[in-house]
Amino acid sequence: MDGVDMLKEKKWAVVGATDDTSKFGYKIYMRLKNNGYTVYPISIKCDEIDGDKAYKELADLPEKVDVVDFVVNPRIGISIMKQCKELGIKNVWLQPGTVSDEIIDYAKENNIETFRGCVLVALGNK
Repeated sequence: MDGVDMLKEKKWAVVGATDDTSKFGYKIYMRLKNNGYTVYPISIKCDEIDGDKAYKELADLPEKVDVVDFVVNPRIGISIMKQCKELGIKNVWLQPGTVSDEIIDYAKENNIETFRGCVLVALGNK
């Protein structure tokens, strides 16, 4: 699945979401939200972002999401990939700086589709 197809999916989680408005974890979360996506923030540091409940991990979400967007260091990302496998989540969007060979290999071995790119660029100025 390419980025265009992933963007057609409407339930997302942003891992690495933050309430720091200067960070990509905030900007990406808000852009998806403002474009009509159901988007859940995953953050170990924040209890809420923009008035929305933040969750500590994917298993805490009230529903299964279609796509998980990574805004975290690859060292953290591999554990998130394992959570995706356990939860049956098959689409992962890898922001610049979140990719490692280990993550890509794990995704291939477990039939998880990955797309590398920036959601902000993909959505444009919407």
